Order: sequence, then structure tokens, then C-alpha cells
Amino acid sequence: MARAIWSGSISFGLLNVPVKLYSAVSKQTIRFKELTKDGSRVRHKRVAEDSGKEVSYDDIVKGYEFAPDQYVTVSRDELSELDPKKTRAIEIQDFVELDDIDPIYFEQPYYLGPDKGAAKAYALLTKAMNDSRKVAIARFVLRNKEHLAAIRPMGDVLTMATMRFHDEVTSPEDLDGDLFAEEKPGKPDERELQMAKQLIESLTTDFEAERYEDQYREELLAMLERKAEGKEIVAAETEEPKPTKAPDLMAALEESLNAVRGEETAAGGGNGGASSKSAATKTAAKPKSKSKSSAKSKSKSSSKASSNGRKSSSRKSGTRKKAKAGSK
Repeated sequence: MARAIWSGSISFGLLNVPVKLYSAVSKQTIRFKELTKDGSRVRHKRVAEDSGKEVSYDDIVKGYEFAPDQYVTVSRDELSELDPKKTRAIEIQDFVELDDIDPIYFEQPYYLGPDKGAAKAYALLTKAMNDSRKVAIARFVLRNKEHLAAIRPMGDVLTMATMRFHDEVTSPEDLDGDLFAEEKPGKPDERELQMAKQLIESLTTDFEAERYEDQYREELLAMLERKAEGKEIVAAETEEPKPTKAPDLMAALEESLNAVRGEETAAGGGNGGASSKSAATKTAAKPKSKSKSSAKSKSKSSSKASSNGRKSSSRKSGTRKKAKAGSK
């Protein structure tokens, strides 16, 4: 069960709603330990570069390099005096439309739950934000750092995502060199543009997060399990995708559309749209296996799809698209 990592209150005009902060993610990263080739654990030590001697943590200060090999040192006490004001308030500054926020600004997601005695005020704020369909932009302090955040309702629960400040986001104009220095794209051919739009439409579906799994992680776990069992690991050959050349754009688009339409027909069979809709619904409802054999079969399916010139995602989306076509 997730535990609250912070407590404070949402400051909204003269209204203060006590809340608790919970992490909204549980990372499934596979972590490795560093070992020597004979299996001994490797430990890292803090060593002075000049003498090679190990340095105690208490003897270490922060240093800012203002010129090559020239530093200004800062003590922990000096840094603590510059810490942002320690406040337990999430101060709402503005309400904006969600579509006005570019996703590049979002960082870490959290849940906000009501603290003791705040259920009614919390429900009031959640309902008001649901009805107005607005996102609150706020500031708060977490772990001695000031954060910008976006608060929005998810049903009966408030969510909060920390955000990057404007000067932390790199603009495309600030990238090194011209993105199109080697080749100017020019105006797209109208037929190619229309066919690209058709391909996008044919692959369009409702977003369902459970459809997308970390296949690399599953395959890595399967490989680690086989190695732990002493089985031989045979590396599969991988083929890097090659960019589609300009003269081949139309042919590639037509082949992609034909592949999707062919799979739609296969999914629908001879019973029309209702049949395909039922098939797509069954596909969506069918739980996905987490077993290692599932990871193997996914890898084989992916390789087969690649050899046929199609991605596995196109295969899934084509089936789902048939459901939409049948309902129209």
C-alpha cells in the first residue's frame, strides 16, 4: 500500500484544503549490481583526485566551476540559507485549459488525497474543477526545492504533476545547427499527404494504457531467467530500420494501407462490421499473459511482422480500426 510522502494544504483563495501527497508511479526498472568477472561485488569510494586517498563525507563541500578548473566552494550551511521558504502550502496561482499546456512541461505525477477533516472541502474543490474542466497551476516546496505543478481531477481524486520551468525547456531554435541543413523538406505532394492522413486515420483508436507493455523488460526478464537456469542464450539478429527514400514514399504508404486493410478484412471475416467489432472487443478484453513464454512469443511475433514489412502495433491497431469502421 502506497504511503504519503508529504503533507500540506492546497491554498485556493482564502480556502485551505489539507492534503497528503502520494507517488502515482511505481517504476519497474530492472536494476543490476556491479560485479567483477569472478562474481565479487564492486564498491565505489570517494577518492581525492590529487592524493588518491579516500575522503570522508564530512570533508566534502560543494564546488561550482565558473571557469576551467576554477571553483567557488559552498558549505552546506550556506546552501541551507538559500533554501526556498519551507512552507506546507500548495499555492494555486492560475487556472488554465489543459490543452494550453504542452506535454513537454510535465515531469513527475502524484496523487493528492484529503488529510484528516478535509474530505468535504476536498470534494468541493474536485467537483468545481471537474465542472469547470480547468487545470490549476501552483507552486509548492518539496525536498528543499520549489516546484511548479499542474493540479487536475481524475474522477473523484486530484492529481498533481510537477512541471519544468520555462527556462528548463530547450526550444527547437536553440538546437545546434539547422535541422534541415542537409536537405530541405519542400512542400509535401498532395496525393502522398492524403494517403498519409488515411494511414493515420486507419490506425486511430482510443487510448488504453493497458494495451502498451514494456516488451523489452519482459524479454530481458525471460533471458535472465533462462540464464539463471543455466540455459544457453542465442542472440537473435536484429535489423535496423532504414529511412524511406522520397521516391518510395507513395509505394510505402500504399503497402502500409493495404496491410492494414487486409488485416481488417481478416479480422472481420465475412460477417460484416458487427462481426469485426465483436472480434476487436474480444481482443481488447482478453488479458495479456505475463509469463516468460508470452515474452518469447511476442518476440517471435514481432520478428515475423518485421519480415512482412509491418509493425506489430499496426496489426493491433488494424483490428481495432475495423471495429470503428463497422460501427459507422
